[in-house]
Amino acid sequence: MKSKFIELLPKFQGLDGENPHKHLHEFMVICVTTKPSDVSKYEVYMRAFPFTLYDVAREWLYYQPTPIVSWEEM
Repeated sequence: MKSKFIELLPKFQGLDGENPHKHLHEFMVICVTTKPSDVSKYEVYMRAFPFTLYDVAREWLYYQPTPIVSWEEM
């Protein structure tokens, strides 16, 4: 992932008052509009998503009982 792309991604901490649906929508819009044509949007989603999470939200992702391996699981 290029650092300029990562800088465009929305940030989500998992705090009260944050809207996870809005975060996902903004995330997917950025990914789809900036993705290379030879890569699936789901591959971009899976690679980029961890870069959007901070604090409690990142802990949630990294401490899943089983690894999340597809966008559908996410």
